[in-house]
Amino acid sequence: MFPLDGNGGYTVDRYVLDFDWQAPKTPFAATATVKATATQSLSRFNLDFGGNTLHSVTVDGKAAGTSREGDELTVTPKSPLLKGRSFTVKVTYTADPTQIRHRDDAIEDYGWIPTPDGTVVYPQPNGARLIFPANDHPSRRAPITFRITTPKDLTAVANGKLTAKDAVSGDRVRWTYDSEQPLSTQLVQLAVGRFTTVDSTGPGGLPLRDIVPDALVEPTAKYRKLTPDHLSWLEQKLGKYPFNRYGVLVGDTDLGVALETQTLSLVPKADLLGTQVDAERNLVHELAHQWFGDSVALAGWSDLWVSEGHARFYERMYSEEHGGDSFEAAMKAAYKAHDQWRRDFGAPAEPTEPNLFKRMRYDGSALVLYALREKVGDATFQRIERAWVTEYRGRTASTQDYVDLSSKIAGEDLSGFLKPWLYGPKTPPMPGHPDWVVDPAT
Repeated sequence: MFPLDGNGGYTVDRYVLDFDWQAPKTPFAATATVKATATQSLSRFNLDFGGNTLHSVTVDGKAAGTSREGDELTVTPKSPLLKGRSFTVKVTYTADPTQIRHRDDAIEDYGWIPTPDGTVVYPQPNGARLIFPANDHPSRRAPITFRITTPKDLTAVANGKLTAKDAVSGDRVRWTYDSEQPLSTQLVQLAVGRFTTVDSTGPGGLPLRDIVPDALVEPTAKYRKLTPDHLSWLEQKLGKYPFNRYGVLVGDTDLGVALETQTLSLVPKADLLGTQVDAERNLVHELAHQWFGDSVALAGWSDLWVSEGHARFYERMYSEEHGGDSFEAAMKAAYKAHDQWRRDFGAPAEPTEPNLFKRMRYDGSALVLYALREKVGDATFQRIERAWVTEYRGRTASTQDYVDLSSKIAGEDLSGFLKPWLYGPKTPPMPGHPDWVVDPAT
């Protein structure tokens, strides 16, 4: 799946992104500095980079040869890079914030997402390359420094911590952010607009910052103020929140789905203007992703079920406890449809590219976790969950890692139980529910 995504031969140590933002849907000058280390000797290497107008590439200050084909930028340094060598790539280009791609699944539009006075970004699954040249694969993580220059009446925001705000020439301001911790390119967030920053604190004094379009501060306040409660509830289940800060970026867009961009979840305004049950489901879902998918990153896209399944699992559990629908009833309905979903969308750990973000990766994958809990009991399941987010905190992990860890914690080999749930055309019996029936696929 996405066979050209990501690149071998080097690891990225840090990205430094310099953006000279001008106005909505207006191209602007950009520079991406990629600090990397060669993991093998390299006569050339690739970066994922789609669209935009390339101007120059240097490696360690010397002009490099380049070629482009599709989303691949091939860079040929003047001299080969020996294994173990640190090197710096500087790419200057004109960024095009009108670049949007479309998927026929839950994601819909991704890339640069325009707002009335600026932009937000939606890089999942592989749209970061439309924003900056990158090693664009969910398992490839690196810290990022963002330096975004804007007119003085606008605010720029990004993942992590604001480390500087400086006046520059003319009526412009440079905003500098440090992601603080490594992140996958699919979890990058940067936004420009007329925003109000709403600061508060969460459990244990955790810094919280919501970034809200000025006109939406009051209309969204009721549900945004629930974040400390959501954090407390999830920490009771999973242990301490894994990052240094958190917040919600309210998107003044028509996006159909939110995104768990690391430490600053993008939530479309419609998700915060409806019922409390619906709003809390969306907010808890994105917050749960900070443990599943952000802190514990995907080894590959076939592991998406681990991330989305867990986010949906805890979203539904929370919702049932706070006035929403029955968790069991939702899982029974998912069980009934599971063979059809397997045929239409692939088994939970066997997605195809067109069906990656279809229902099987959400309720269909939460059902796998529900079955595991029914199999091993709630106490053992809770120990598995805490062990997962603790042992793999800040690391990448795969489906096999989850199967192995579950077996270790449960004290029995669970591969024979979990793999039929994760792979293949037929849904296994649900432990503890012999009356549950799967409809035949048609």
